[in-house]
Amino acid sequence: MAVKLFFNDCYKCNCGMPMGRAISFDYDRALDQATLQFWKTGYAATSLRDLLKATGLGEGSFYNTLKSKKHLYLACLKRYAETEGRKRNHALLSAATAGKGIRGMFAVMLDCLDDPQTPSRLCMMAAMMSEEVIADGDLKVVAEKGMADFRTGLTELLKRDRERGILRPGLDPETTAMIIITFAQGFWRMAMIDYDRAAMERQIDQFLTALGL
Repeated sequence: MAVKLFFNDCYKCNCGMPMGRAISFDYDRALDQATLQFWKTGYAATSLRDLLKATGLGEGSFYNTLKSKKHLYLACLKRYAETEGRKRNHALLSAATAGKGIRGMFAVMLDCLDDPQTPSRLCMMAAMMSEEVIADGDLKVVAEKGMADFRTGLTELLKRDRERGILRPGLDPETTAMIIITFAQGFWRMAMIDYDRAAMERQIDQFLTALGL
């Protein structure tokens, strides 16, 4: 089952090197550094000056190859999905049941919070759900599609287990999927205020148990 946990195919722009133009810097490294900068400070608070400092590029090289702040942000979201998102996706899909997969996904999220190299306690994707980002039509489309993919994937996993008799017959997969997504959004934001892994593990366990997972 190809569950699109994060934004894997929402990027229609050409975020790589322009055709016919020689590139004079390490594009992948620059993209990684820009991703960390956006993750740390968010889209709205990240300035061109921040991005030039993070990537080590001059303004001319930036516009010639990375094009714009929004263009680069979309490329960084894709990079984030290919790294952090892939870890969560694997945990979700490699488990024997939806419940175990969802618990595994939250465990990977907690590991991310525990990593001292993590730039921010707010997931880069969760950070898209802000007034500044949603105000931009292009970014709103990306955020909405990513959320819809996540909801669809969770719903399909829950339907599968309900049909297999693992989950109770009366469980509503679509509503349950949205409840989990809402909890995950709050999870990241609460971690910014008061993070304690053991306490959050207890909350996750009680929450999922109450849902029958």
